[in-house]
Formats: sequence, structure tokens, C-alpha cells
Amino acid sequence: MITQITTEGVSMNDAKWTSSSTAYIAPTSGDPWAREAAATGSRGTQRLVEVATVPAPTTVAAALGIPESSDVVVRRRLVLADDAPVELADSYYPGAIAAGTDLAEPRKIPGGAVTLLGSLGYVAADVDEEVSARQPSPSEQRALQLPDGEPVLILTRRSATTEGTPFEYSVMTMAARERRLRYQMKAP
Repeated sequence: MITQITTEGVSMNDAKWTSSSTAYIAPTSGDPWAREAAATGSRGTQRLVEVATVPAPTTVAAALGIPESSDVVVRRRLVLADDAPVELADSYYPGAIAAGTDLAEPRKIPGGAVTLLGSLGYVAADVDEEVSARQPSPSEQRALQLPDGEPVLILTRRSATTEGTPFEYSVMTMAARERRLRYQMKAP
């Protein structure tokens, strides 16, 4: 079963645009966000905010199938469209997988994290996504430059291998303005 997420109606230079999760989980060269934004005449970039090894929070440990407080590497990014913040993206990797790799280094990864993971034998074969909405925390509101009262959409994604080994858990906090998520599923 192929799952596709489509985000419609986001105004980027007053153009409609669509986004597919598939581009974000398949090892490819380049930045899927930059390609997606460019297709609408916009410039999509990401700014690396933090790379750290931290004890796994409860939800992250559960998603990755590791003991709570085990080491995980987190890569926090600010996602921009034409230099305006649109998303906060935090990706967590088990320390046993990420330690000693470019995932643990505070710099951009040539080809991206998904391509690096693929070269290490971790390719997404089982992906779970969940979408929710809530009011932003004060720091999220500041980072995304949201007006008072505007909610955020939260998209979580857990990627696992064909053997069922979880290797990445991402939490994406998105400005909800003019954004709609639609899932489309097709039989193989």
C-alpha cells in the first residue's frame, strides 16, 4: 500500500502546491523540500538549529522501540519558504545507529539523512504517520512567527525497515494557516 500525503492551498507566492511524503522517505539526491518549493516558484530551504545526543523522551523511545532515556541523536531544523518559517522539524535516531555517523555531526548531510541511512542499510519499508492539531507553545509561536490563536499541525512519522526495525522518528510542527493535509492510498 502506498501512502501519500498532500498539502494543498499553502500560499507560496500565491501559488497552490502539493507535497508527497514519499519524496521525504526514499533515498534520493538533493533536498525534496527545495524541489517541492521550486516547483511552485518558491525557494525552500532548511536551517539546522541543533544536533545533539539526548536521552530519549518517552514518546520517542516508544516510537523507536528502545528503552526510555536511551541515547538518541536529534537533528532540529527550521524549514523556510522564501525565507519565512513554515515548519519546525525534529528527527530522532537511535544512538546505536547514529553515533559516529554524519547524523551526529552539527552540519548538513551530503545527500540528506535519508540517503545516509539508506547507505547504512536503513531504508523505509514501514512508515507510520499521524496528524494532530493543537495550540503552539510560546517558543513554537515565536519560531514560526504565528499570530495569537493560530494553531499548529503536528505530523509525526516513524520509519522502520522491512524487518520492522524502527530507525527514525520525526516530529514536524507546521504553521496551520491555509494548510490542509490529505492522504491518498492506492493498492499495490
